[in-house]
Parts: sequence; C-alpha cells; structure tokens
Amino acid sequence: MNLCFDSRPRQGRTTKALAAGSRFLAVALFAMMGLAAAEKPASAQAWSLTKAQRQAYLSYYAPVILKRGDENNNKEGRDWITNYDFDQDGDFSNNRINWRSINQYVAASAYGSSYYDRWRIRPTLYTALIEYMEGGSKSLVLLYHVYNAADKDGSEIHDWERVEIVVRGITGTPGGSGELVNHVTVTLHKEHHMRRYYDADLNFMQTTTGRHVLIWQADESNFDDWSQPHAHELRFVRNSYSWIASQSSSSEAKVNISNKDDKRRVHYVFVPEGSPAAVSAWNARPLTYATASTQASRVDNGNTVPWYQVKRITYELQDLADIVPTHWQYNPWYIHWLSSDATDILLESPIMGEAGQLEVSAGLQRFYAQSRDVGASGLTDGREGIISKNWFFGAYSAELNPEFPSGSDDFKGFEGLGTDSYGLTRGAASGYYSSHGSYWWQHDYFVHSGAIVDDDTREAGKWLTGAWYTAANGGFDGRWVQLFDDRPGYEPSAPLALSISGNSYPQAYTYETWYAAAANGTGPYSYSWYRDGYFVGTGATYSDYVYDTPFQLQVTVTDAIGATATSGLWVSPNFGNNCGTYEICPVQ
Repeated sequence: MNLCFDSRPRQGRTTKALAAGSRFLAVALFAMMGLAAAEKPASAQAWSLTKAQRQAYLSYYAPVILKRGDENNNKEGRDWITNYDFDQDGDFSNNRINWRSINQYVAASAYGSSYYDRWRIRPTLYTALIEYMEGGSKSLVLLYHVYNAADKDGSEIHDWERVEIVVRGITGTPGGSGELVNHVTVTLHKEHHMRRYYDADLNFMQTTTGRHVLIWQADESNFDDWSQPHAHELRFVRNSYSWIASQSSSSEAKVNISNKDDKRRVHYVFVPEGSPAAVSAWNARPLTYATASTQASRVDNGNTVPWYQVKRITYELQDLADIVPTHWQYNPWYIHWLSSDATDILLESPIMGEAGQLEVSAGLQRFYAQSRDVGASGLTDGREGIISKNWFFGAYSAELNPEFPSGSDDFKGFEGLGTDSYGLTRGAASGYYSSHGSYWWQHDYFVHSGAIVDDDTREAGKWLTGAWYTAANGGFDGRWVQLFDDRPGYEPSAPLALSISGNSYPQAYTYETWYAAAANGTGPYSYSWYRDGYFVGTGATYSDYVYDTPFQLQVTVTDAIGATATSGLWVSPNFGNNCGTYEICPVQ
C-alpha cells in the first residue's frame, strides 16, 4: 500500500503523519481486512482466554517487590509505589511537587481529617496481557509497569520501571500443568535485563494463589556512582523465597541482587492484593490515609532493619490502557504532557473505556509524550511517557549485565532495521513497510525468545505476524484494553465497627456460644476473644462453660489494613434452676 505523508516538521522523535485523505482510505482498508480476518474460519487449535482468565493470569504472576527506602529527614513515604492520580486532581504535571509533600500527608494522617485525606496513594502496577498462539500452544507476555511519582531525590518527575514475563504452554488455569515462565525482563534505567527459567538469579514465591517473581527495587536517591543501584532501578532477587522465609524476624532484612556480590537492604515489601496466599504469608496491608503514619519506613537507605520492621503493603493492578489515552492529540493531553515529543500510531481499532465509551479513535493517531512538570523551570526534565517506550512494543535490546553508561544498545525496531530470528523487520511481519521510521502499527510487538544476541539490529525472538491479535487466531493485544475496574477514589469510607451478641444471662453451669460480627473497614477480618482480660480464642464465635461467677467477655477485630475495634459483654449467670454449687446442670 502506498501511503502519502504530510510535510509537518519532526519534533524530537516525532514521526510523520499520514495525509488526511490517505488516512481515511487506510482506515477503510484496515476495516475490510479486519472483516476478512473475522470471516476466516479459526483453526481447531486457536482459542482465547476470557476476561476473568486474563485478570487471573496477571494476578497470579504479579511480582513481589522488595524495596529499599530512603525516608529520614522529612521524606516519610517517598518510596511508596503509587498511582498516577494519587492526589485526586486529574493532573499528572504536578505529581513531582505534590509527591515531595508526602511527608505532610503521613504526618497529617496520624491526627485525623486534613487537606491530605482526599489523597489516595493506592500502590499500583499498570498492566497489559498479550496473548498469542504458537502452533497449537498458547503463550502470554505479561507487562507490569511500576510507577513512582518522583525520582532522583525528587528532582525528576515520573519514574517508569517495568517487569515483563513471558509464559509458555498456557492452559487457561494459571499455574496449570505444563506452564513455563520462559524468561523475565526488567528495566534498569535505559537497559533491559533478562533472566531465563534456568538462570539462578530468577526466583519465585510459589503459593496456592500465585507464582510471583522476586524483584528488588532501589530507593529514589541519586548517586554520583552510577554503578550503584539507585533511582528506583529494578534488580532480580538472587535468594530463594524459602531462604527469605527461613530468616528469623530479628534477622537483618537484606537480599542478594543480580549483578552485585553483596546483600542490599529491604525496607518495604509490596505484594499483589490479587494473590490472597501471598498477602497472608507476608501479612501485607493496604495503604490508606488511616494507616499511612504506621506504614512509612522512616529510615535512611543506609539503615538496616530486622525483618519484623519491614513494611508489608499490598498493591493493586490497573491497565496501561488507562494511561495511553491521556497522551492522545484530541484529549486534553496538555494537562499532563508537552508536544515536544510525539509518537504516531496507526490504530486498527479504537481504545474503549470500561463502560464502553470511546477514548481514542481508530486511524493514524498522534500521541504527545514529553513529561510536563509544572515545578520545573523549563516545564520538563526531558522524560517521555510510556507510549514512547520501546518496551511497550517489545522492541528493546535484551542484556544480561549492566553497561555504563546505560542505554548503549538499540534494537532499532522502529526504524525498521531490527530483525528477528527469521530475518523479519516489523514492517515485514505486519505488511506495513511504510511504517518504518514513520509510525508504529497498533499491533507491532516483538516477543523475545530468551536468548541473548550481541548485535545492535538483531534480537532472538520474533515479530508477531499478520492478524495474530484476532480472536480467530487465538490472540489478544491487551495494551489497548482496560481489564481492571478503575475504582476512582477508592478507599474504605466507613470506620471499622464490631458487635457482639449472645446470652448475657445464661443458666449457670451450662455451655454457651457468643458471636462477633465486624462491619465496614476492609475485609478479611480476624478476631481475638478475651475472658476477664485473658486471651481465650480466635474466630467469629467463642464457646465456653458458664460457672457461678460473672465475667467480662471482650472481642477485638482487626481488618486487612490493621484497623481495630473492640466490643464487650458482661455475662452474669442465672441460678433459676437451683442447681448445687458444684453440680453441672443438664443442657436444656
């Protein structure tokens, strides 16, 4: 297909756009191609996951992140993972300057209502699932974007780190027989470090509800020595989960990390809330305004703490597709981004919201991606949004070891120079040769095989070809689809409450049962019972004998975020049947 281009000047890495007339022609042709693909009989081997299954896979394989903090000297909470709209103002451009006030949020939370109680930190990993067939077998690429609102001692806005997990032999049930995590890739500044299933550095926390790769993350601090972990970079944890679990609560909270010989400190553990067994094993709690004061590490990155002092916090999953529309040229992109960097993407289908509303139209669309920072003199520090990241298209150079300075390798997939193991460029794989150096096609994606190739323009793996993303071919491109409910402003609104019921005047020398019921707060709940101040049991009910003396019965409930409530009942025996002092009356 011959495509015409307009004559607008390039801005930074801005790509050339199609002329309006050709754009409509292209859309029409793509629509016809889509219909043809839909009408083509699916092979007997092609099948698709449901939405619930896709959510389940993303939760099952979500990483556990062990993180170092640097939070003394009025920096409490600075190293929490968060979400893009933590301050609830719908504006990403002030994220850095507002995040520098997180210590005030923490301090205010200890005293009740304040200006900051509208904030919703909600630690979040932004995800996408790519599903494709390889012959009769299904594979997945799972993307997890770890977001921090500020970086490098708070001097730069938006830190983007990501974890990519490739799983082969998908059965439809996460963790099913034959499934293999083939390799995992993490970002380390501008590099992409890979570990394969046979590499000793790749370790998982295996539970009944998940298989979670263990990742270590540096704190926000910047160092003059770039060889030292800094600025939220990700590393693989070299220790097994069983070794970590075997450490006593008083042992030093440290782990070995990839490409370093010595252990590194841990002040936080972030655990996916969608894996109940992992949450329980770590005793992790959601981060809310009500509990923020107790969930900040408050220690310097040079301080070592015992494991029992490590803060354990749950995180939620949201969608990369939530953020992509904020870059679009026909949305109010100027609130969050600048036009000095742009990416053109040919969308074969529109991006829709959870409620079915149109968020980005089909066709060749421009996305503005330069980070806007209202606290910077030039309104930017030069960072680019996720839509400009090569990893968003799989088009990165995989490495095993860091290089200094980082980012010296470039696959050149966008330019059309980067070839796969079969000699294909992305244009050859998609059929859109004219996209080379000009625009991305919506479904361009390079899947690495796990092998490392020392070549700037060749990687081991393959560009996904043709209509791989269609249901007829057993595919799904989740980078443009919103799977998880947004839950805007989510946080428990009503305080935890507790009631206790049962007979206050039971017959003396009988066996009685009392009941506790929690409400509000954040489930699940745990209960502790006390009789005259002595601990006597757990669970939502308590049963015991009533003798001839009154007693105080109390129960305390603790919810999932650590809030507590207590209720009591005064129990006075009834002697109405005239039983003897030491005679146990029969149960009526």
